[in-house]
Amino acid sequence: MNVKYELFGTTPEGEKVGKFILNNSQGVTATVMSLGSTIISLKMPDREGEIKEVTLGFDNLQQYLAGHSYFGAVIGRFANRIAKGVFQLEGVRYDLARNENGLNHLHGGNQGFDKVIWQAESFEDTALSGVTFSYLSSDGEEGYPGNLRVTVTYSLNEDNEFKIEYNAQTDKTTIVNLTNHTYWNLAGAGSGTIMNHQLTLKSKKYLPVNNYLIPTGEIKTVYGTPMDFTKPKLIGKDINDTAGGYDHCFVIESLNQERSLAAKLYEPESGRTMEILTTTPGIQFYSGNFLDHIRGAGGALFQKHSGLCLETGFFPNSINEPEFPSPILYPDRTYHQVTIHRFFTD
Repeated sequence: MNVKYELFGTTPEGEKVGKFILNNSQGVTATVMSLGSTIISLKMPDREGEIKEVTLGFDNLQQYLAGHSYFGAVIGRFANRIAKGVFQLEGVRYDLARNENGLNHLHGGNQGFDKVIWQAESFEDTALSGVTFSYLSSDGEEGYPGNLRVTVTYSLNEDNEFKIEYNAQTDKTTIVNLTNHTYWNLAGAGSGTIMNHQLTLKSKKYLPVNNYLIPTGEIKTVYGTPMDFTKPKLIGKDINDTAGGYDHCFVIESLNQERSLAAKLYEPESGRTMEILTTTPGIQFYSGNFLDHIRGAGGALFQKHSGLCLETGFFPNSINEPEFPSPILYPDRTYHQVTIHRFFTD
């Protein structure tokens, strides 16, 4: 298996942004770029062998630079929300950007990992191909403590497994919560909404949120609520019983294995299926509630619910909730998480 490199574009500051194309003999092709360590494309066949784009993205670098809905990007240092942009660590208060409506800290701040250019190194052998992106986030960047060295490795194998491996080390106690913000539509990007996708989540519990999408601190059962995806369910079935759509974190049932099955997404018309396995304690299901008339790759129009995200990671605002799994990283430890997307058709 090989990796193909192409220049994707150049920033106004003159920095070159490369893209790397990974493909296998099964018809799956993944393309990632160095800006934001971003997945800009994933194509796969349907049950008849027709290959389509199943992620939401743009055709050129300028569209990504112009501001976007985090399409395909790695999110850091802290994915999701931190209430009021404040946390305390070892007796020190840290104030972060309140970049979500002036209220809360979202997805790492104004200049999160999605907006920086990562160093890249590709690799390939007979079994898989991939790219490792690396970035040094300096002490104080976006208000976070510690020099944080981060690597994100994407790889694709012949079993149609697309793996994301995150590693980070710090020289000062800090918090880390990395995820990927790809929007999926297994019927094909721009084909309509994801309402007829069937979703299963290996989760019996979820985190209720307040009006600002901050977890209340409770962990509640999904049974008897619109959050129940313990059995395959059409996304559109109960979505109108939520406040504008799904944007909730689900607690993954760990089977005491390194990687637990967290989610299964199925699109009946095409037969395309995606399973997500992960080492993380949570998965955020976001139903694309704020997508609004975005012109994407190939001229496709992305509207509300045109794609969905299944973001693996720690719980939102977990640094301020002692009962939640801790996102604290110490200098003598390594942050290590793995998420695998497995693709097949019925």
